[in-house]
Amino acid sequence: MRIYGFLGKKVGDLTIKYSNFPESFVKRSYEQVYWKNPSNYPQYPKAQVARKQYRFTTNRPWTGQFRLQNDRNMHRKKVFVEPVGEWSFFKGDRVEIMVGKDKGKQGIVQQVIQERNWVIVEGLNTHLRVVGKDKNFPGITIQSEAPLLVTTDVKLVDPETLKPTEFQWRYTEEGDKVRVSMASSRIIPIPKSSEETMDFKSKELYIENVDKDTTADAAVKVTFAPKLRTFEMDIMEEMGIKEDRVPAKSYWY
Repeated sequence: MRIYGFLGKKVGDLTIKYSNFPESFVKRSYEQVYWKNPSNYPQYPKAQVARKQYRFTTNRPWTGQFRLQNDRNMHRKKVFVEPVGEWSFFKGDRVEIMVGKDKGKQGIVQQVIQERNWVIVEGLNTHLRVVGKDKNFPGITIQSEAPLLVTTDVKLVDPETLKPTEFQWRYTEEGDKVRVSMASSRIIPIPKSSEETMDFKSKELYIENVDKDTTADAAVKVTFAPKLRTFEMDIMEEMGIKEDRVPAKSYWY
């Protein structure tokens, strides 16, 4: 029995890794808070009105297209996603398509959309679409890959038999977690291209930019020392003002 859930409000780990952005930045980019109580006021409870469910698509969460597709005035059909316990498909994997017009063909995973259990296989499961069309221009027809579900539409290819196979996650003697083919007991290695991000192909080949990157050996300098003092106390100390007034007694009933 399969249990399906609504689209969630958190992006996948692989999406964060590929974007190479802080998770807090990605969250601020896609979240839609319509109203919330002001902060730093203890008399106000923490309450807000925000969008709870997002429709994840091939447009990434930090883009403007994603925000347009999740506009509060746009009512679209609900989408259900089957929960996947442990994600096992990565960019660069060789898979075989099990459904559709390209059934039986093998290709390389070009993009992973973890939020929808999707992978996009390069050059397969394509459809034609028109872009740039307006009243004065007929548009351009391009070929675009459609996403495939990892739960039913694709299977990993065994590196020995070159046929689709089921697999399991296991541990080697060294303690490394690997995918093992159920057909031949061969390890299905995770491709090197899965480490690619928007900024680099691999961490080893990335060259630090002095203008925008903080180098690994840069010393952390503390510029602020917290004190149990108010701003007024700091000003008085800097200006040499001493408080010699005696505060009046106050009573609370």
